[in-house]
Amino acid sequence: MDLNAVRTFVAAADAGQFQQAATDLSITQQAVSKRVAGLEKDLGVRLFTRTASGVRLTIDGQALLPHARDLLRVAERAAASVRPGRRALRVDVIGRRLATAALLRDFHRARPELELDVVTLFDADAAVAAVRSGTIDASFRAVTMPGRSLPDGIETARVLDEPLQLLTGPGHAFAAARAVTPAELAGHRIWMPGVVPGTEWAAYYDDLAAAFGLTIDAIGPDFGVEPLLDAIADSPELATFLGAHSRIVWPVDYDLRRVTVHRPTPVYPHSLIWHRDNPHPALAALRDHLAAGQPDHAGAETWTPAWAQR
Repeated sequence: MDLNAVRTFVAAADAGQFQQAATDLSITQQAVSKRVAGLEKDLGVRLFTRTASGVRLTIDGQALLPHARDLLRVAERAAASVRPGRRALRVDVIGRRLATAALLRDFHRARPELELDVVTLFDADAAVAAVRSGTIDASFRAVTMPGRSLPDGIETARVLDEPLQLLTGPGHAFAAARAVTPAELAGHRIWMPGVVPGTEWAAYYDDLAAAFGLTIDAIGPDFGVEPLLDAIADSPELATFLGAHSRIVWPVDYDLRRVTVHRPTPVYPHSLIWHRDNPHPALAALRDHLAAGQPDHAGAETWTPAWAQR
């Protein structure tokens, strides 16, 4: 059903005159007559009868009027749901326990009036495709992976360099250490079953292992965080890497240790990805919020892959 015709019908019914309806809608009286006639033709009934002072609803017109008002209200709600600033800003955070989720929580605390819709996609390819298609407004990812470039229209900004920590159980050789160097980790098994070949985080850890001669074991299966923590807690040999800002809890009796890695400190380069044509005002607010805490990439005591430094 033509919503313009429905809107014109309601205006004419309220005004009782085609001329007044035309004035209210800022169109001509001829346009009002044409729209009403078209609606009557589509429905197969007469909606108005002429009177000396204007028009009056027929019985069919009276039956249609409340439904016509409902149609217009639904149409307005539908338009409002996607009007810039009215719908929630949809952002991909990779994982809800990770640093990027904490960044988004900080933004929510700073701007609680802005509605957010938080999603978790799998890898950078899926995230970039979703940003490009408009399925999401933004994503936190490491970019750009080796040998790949971002599509036209996709913008990025580095927003967080997250230091890596070594997570060990109480029986591990480095459990009592306050800090270790990447070189000291050579020869020790670092178990990371969540590293999936072809992902941006796999590219990061492959380069980290190559740069410092580390043994990063991605052999699975990956049953999730809790089974990994179980294994680390009970093993004198296994350790894993954990982002310093990742919020993961475990039972007290696991006695797991977070050990600083330094000289240099490997940092995971989180960036925000968005489409330059996205008009959502909350996206601009998010970018401004993140820019205020943008990291310094020039530190000589940190390490990231060469592809992340471009």
